[in-house]
Amino acid sequence: MKKGLAAFLVALLFLCFTASLFGGAQQEKVVKLAFIGPLTGPNAAQGMGARNAFELAVREANASGKLPYKIEVLYLDDASDPATGAAAATKAVSDPLVVAASGHWNSPVARATIPIFAEHGVPFMIWGAIGADITDKFGRMYPEITRNCPTLVSENKYLAEILTKERKYKTFYIIHDTSSYGVDCMNFFKTGVESFGGKVLGVDGINVGEKDFKPLLAKVKAANPDVLYYGGVVMEGALLRVQMVRAGLTDIVFAGISGLADEKFNEVAGAAAEGSLIITPGKPDALEGWPAFVKAYDDAKFSEPMGAYGKYSYDAANIIIDAIQKVGTEKAKLTPAIRNTNYTGLLGTYSFDETGQTNLVLMSFLVSQDGKWVTWETSDYAAGKRKLPR
Repeated sequence: MKKGLAAFLVALLFLCFTASLFGGAQQEKVVKLAFIGPLTGPNAAQGMGARNAFELAVREANASGKLPYKIEVLYLDDASDPATGAAAATKAVSDPLVVAASGHWNSPVARATIPIFAEHGVPFMIWGAIGADITDKFGRMYPEITRNCPTLVSENKYLAEILTKERKYKTFYIIHDTSSYGVDCMNFFKTGVESFGGKVLGVDGINVGEKDFKPLLAKVKAANPDVLYYGGVVMEGALLRVQMVRAGLTDIVFAGISGLADEKFNEVAGAAAEGSLIITPGKPDALEGWPAFVKAYDDAKFSEPMGAYGKYSYDAANIIIDAIQKVGTEKAKLTPAIRNTNYTGLLGTYSFDETGQTNLVLMSFLVSQDGKWVTWETSDYAAGKRKLPR
């Protein structure tokens, strides 16, 4: 009898332990976020850096013990292609566990996916696509859309102001790619230069993928501007810079915005990159939390550098996670919670205007020095040890 009772008690204890074990596992709710960016193709370095930073934010949130669930991320590749991006967005909104999403380095891709997220009521935060209409147009139409990085307008205006007011350059020649991004760069930079008293001597467009710029550079040489501005992205920009130096245009300053803000530019352009000037969004090195973020990123042993927009992707993830923590996972509640946030992140305190555009605008002025981008203030150029062409 005693043996039977003992066996019964052992079995009962085992059942209680098993129920507790599996019951606990079932109580751990899984919540998904979707991340979309160029993980393959010519802009993969930017997409992978942003992906890694997003992943770091999620890892930290899961390890914090502050959430009653586990966050998982559905990582999707847009290959910098609108059709591929639309297919990725459709996959994201079709997953019932995805409660919010963040994405895109390329504005044309964002334009293709925004209506998909909006139609399905999925809050969507842009971390890298800087086309003005993303918030001016789509953000006004859809409350689901927010963007936590500055716009193409802000970047070009800031660069134009630095070059004309601080560097005292008077004449400019603009070359841009013929994508919507490149055309917008041209228009906003030209407007900025002229508003600050500069003069644009010429404007020419190139096709994405073009490699021979000698005819255009002959026109630039004849115009003899103080600055050659390129409105486009890394590969064409780097090749243009190399051919500019080969053509003997070493007395003309080369400048652009964040489309060139990748170490791939320095790698491809090599020694010719020296002295190139760019604007990139954010001024992280002046902020208290930056060293800890850099250390955490390095400690995570990611294979790729964080890129120009990794910091915005990291903050985008945390803004979304903070909203989930406050209102839960219901998408209809998350949308206004994100749009109405007042969140202090890596780059400062974020809030959004009526179009979903961040009110937090910081910029850094960088120069290529010894094969890497460095902030102007810390460079040999600022210290007078090296000189720009003009």
